[in-house]
Amino acid sequence: MAQWNPFPHPGAYAFDAASLKKNWARLHRGDCEALPADAAVLKAWVLFHNGEFQQAAEAGLKADGAGITVANKATCIYANYLEHKEKTKLDLFLQTVERAEAQQAADPKNANAWYWQAYALGRYSQGISVAKALAQGLGTRVKEALEQTIRLSPRHADAHIALAVFHAEVIDKVGALIGSMTYGARKDTGLAFFREALALNPGSAIAMTEYANGMVMLEGDKRMKEATGLYEQAAASEPMDAMERLDVDMARVKLQD
Repeated sequence: MAQWNPFPHPGAYAFDAASLKKNWARLHRGDCEALPADAAVLKAWVLFHNGEFQQAAEAGLKADGAGITVANKATCIYANYLEHKEKTKLDLFLQTVERAEAQQAADPKNANAWYWQAYALGRYSQGISVAKALAQGLGTRVKEALEQTIRLSPRHADAHIALAVFHAEVIDKVGALIGSMTYGARKDTGLAFFREALALNPGSAIAMTEYANGMVMLEGDKRMKEATGLYEQAAASEPMDAMERLDVDMARVKLQD
């Protein structure tokens, strides 16, 4: 594995197994991942929450089983926020898709096996262009995997965010009529998923940021004031770990655009 770029706030987070267990419910309110019984998997999660994404991915792969979820999350968060080379980023997303599909085959009731497949495919689709991805049938795969995630884990806030983004981006690219008829994308459904995500995970910077993005995509400049308010709330929120810090950093960048 080539050397990954470092987390830009080194030393900002210093979880250990005990403090992670204490804060697990809050940190995993978005993905509803269960606290692992395996010490090796827990150690991989410690690395993840401290921003040591490459080490977390390697430790998760080595632990196998539930460790694959750590590896997939670490890979996706790293690729989305910190990898600068487009080809490398896309390759990392495709590797995640492959691992998640194998995880689904072994454990079809694992909600996050479906979620990380969808997330990685969704980000890959954004990288190659949403229109191109839709033409390749990737949109349908993303939607179905997210719907399966929510069936298995109804309180999975992150899956609600991602499904809302799917509806918003499809309508933004192909219009409401084709979006609805061909891909099952609807404005009201997308906005409802955004609201549900925030209800399930109040104060989530990524939920607020994506809701703001989606609001403008679906309803235009008339919602810009509300969107800006959401960006401001996200930017002012207090991150608890490395991933949340990256989410907040992104919201701050949005405010500067």
